Amino acid sequence: QVQLVESGGGLVQAGGSLRLSCAPTGRTLSTYTMGWFRQAPGKAREFVGSISRNGGSTYYADSVKGRFTISRDNVKNTVYLQMNSLKPEDTAVYYCAASGRLGTTAMDSAYNYWGQGTQVTVSS
Repeated sequence: QVQLVESGGGLVQAGGSLRLSCAPTGRTLSTYTMGWFRQAPGKAREFVGSISRNGGSTYYADSVKGRFTISRDNVKNTVYLQMNSLKPEDTAVYYCAASGRLGTTAMDSAYNYWGQGTQVTVSS
């Protein structure tokens, strides 16, 4: 069983930046493809980005490409989501997730473990 804990959310003005972190308890992340998803009020959960086990491959939703960057430090056992040029429409609860798949994926059904989420609010 993998328990994931996100941190780093908060309130930021449009154009600002935040960095989210995701760390597990009880397991190493290096054996998992990791993903970030988000869910805004009244909307379905949506894919944000994914990173392969060794960090060599990343994949992003078009809505965040060029603004968000996923990285991982397998020594520190932590995955990050750097969010720049934030927009009010980025406001959501952000979740990290772990998948046993070998490569990156946007399919939420491919992810076996999910964190509780961290709130990101972007004011205009």
